[in-house]
Amino acid sequence: MRILIATSHRAVVGGVETYLRAALPLLRGRGHEVGLLCANPAPADAPVIDAACPGLVVQFAPDPGRAVAVAAGWRPDVVFTHELPDPAADAALAERFPTVYFAHNYAGACVSGTKCHAAPAPQPCARALGPMCLALYGPRRCGGLNPLTAVRLYRTNRRRQATFPRYRAVLVASEHMAREVVRNGAPTERVHLVPLFPTGTSPDARPPVPKPRTGRVLFVGRITRLKGWNELLAAVPAASAQLGRPLTLVVAGDGPDRAAFEAGARARGVPAEFLGWVGPERREAEMRAADVLAAPSIWPEPFGLVGIEAGCVGLPAVAFATGGIPDWLRAGVSGELAPSSPNSEALAAALVRALSDEGHWQRLRIGAWEAAKRFTPEAHQEKLVTILEAAAQRVALERLRPEP
Repeated sequence: MRILIATSHRAVVGGVETYLRAALPLLRGRGHEVGLLCANPAPADAPVIDAACPGLVVQFAPDPGRAVAVAAGWRPDVVFTHELPDPAADAALAERFPTVYFAHNYAGACVSGTKCHAAPAPQPCARALGPMCLALYGPRRCGGLNPLTAVRLYRTNRRRQATFPRYRAVLVASEHMAREVVRNGAPTERVHLVPLFPTGTSPDARPPVPKPRTGRVLFVGRITRLKGWNELLAAVPAASAQLGRPLTLVVAGDGPDRAAFEAGARARGVPAEFLGWVGPERREAEMRAADVLAAPSIWPEPFGLVGIEAGCVGLPAVAFATGGIPDWLRAGVSGELAPSSPNSEALAAALVRALSDEGHWQRLRIGAWEAAKRFTPEAHQEKLVTILEAAAQRVALERLRPEP
């Protein structure tokens, strides 16, 4: 099968590219011919998604016309797109070729892409993208305050939304995202759940063995308001008081709110270590040293892969029950959940449930490890290839049908 991967960046700039860097060699390893169509070339010396695929044909298409021309010249059996910058390019590909789309985020389902109101209080949004979203954008602080930006983003995402019915299949990583794309026009029968997998680690060969607690609560990720650092900062001292023992907040990440996070920890007297961005080895070491992963996102994470990475080393998570997180975090089994309406009191209570009883905490560690074992590259690959083949075969059969 000839598979043309269409994506915005050749350089590894985020989660989509990290996924593709892992998925490309899996597809080639199955004997498929893979080509790469990118809207943007990689800067010099930047890591690229095709680094592990020597000889892979890489072509660039900055506009819809060029994207169609590249695809026509390459003659794919199926196009596997991950959102090109111009929605007209994805629409043109879907019109001409059997095309499968992976909905990694809320493009086509939200004006700002956050799927979350900020006013009067942070609250995940379940509304389908439509005219009312534009009316609420400012009052509910769905994004910035520039009305021209809001209109531009709205038009772009409405174009993406209109393309959902044209795809031969729409892939999602969580049940939550399946509901979102169906709500926004993707035919139910074409939506497929294909969970992600850790790209830089794998579950330990053996289940976690008992170990002493350290009191370390680990936060990993970009430090922005939507990641829930403010709620976490209030929850840690409240949980510490209820547990009757100190907890140390360990932050592995950076972002625009880091200074405010650090200042808040000092003001509250919360013991905290701010590590900045860390490499894979240091991150794994911190996961092994921590008692619990705090994943307090107040926006609905499309999946939340960091929880699976933590589970690989037997680290249970505490999180709000938003987005795709309940797909991998079962309350009382692999961690503890707070309600989806974010507040620090509920998060503190979840921390206390996870850490108050040593036997329960040890069982959560085993549960997190067992949950992580379900999310493997092999399982992902099997589902993905089956869907891509079905999309290509369906078009081939349609072409063989006689005219009525």
